[in-house]
Amino acid sequence: MPVILIIEDSDDVTPLEIALASLDGSSIKVVNDGRQALAILDANHQEIAAVITDLHLPTIDGFDVLTAVRGHDRYGKLPIIVVSGDSDPNVRTRVYDLGANAFFTKPYSPSTIRQTLEGLLYAP
Repeated sequence: MPVILIIEDSDDVTPLEIALASLDGSSIKVVNDGRQALAILDANHQEIAAVITDLHLPTIDGFDVLTAVRGHDRYGKLPIIVVSGDSDPNVRTRVYDLGANAFFTKPYSPSTIRQTLEGLLYAP
């Protein structure tokens, strides 16, 4: 079963979890820091279908998660969506430069993130 890995250190992921819950048999794994996420990717890279991450995280931030994922041979092509409260245009540019597939600022629409994720996962 494909897993959507959500990296978010606050408790506001529930609407996103609900929106993604019925995504073609996928399950959702939520972790609250980048170090934990990278450990899961290393141990379960074949199960992870996509990553949704915040930027401002404890231990390893979202920028470093992006860099680590994109620099890894085994899971470097995973779809990555960034969701952040930071609306600075320079942050948006940096996120895309590091290889994110999509960027959303908070507050966000869970259904829009779901549509974007579906497009990334099931695009021809």
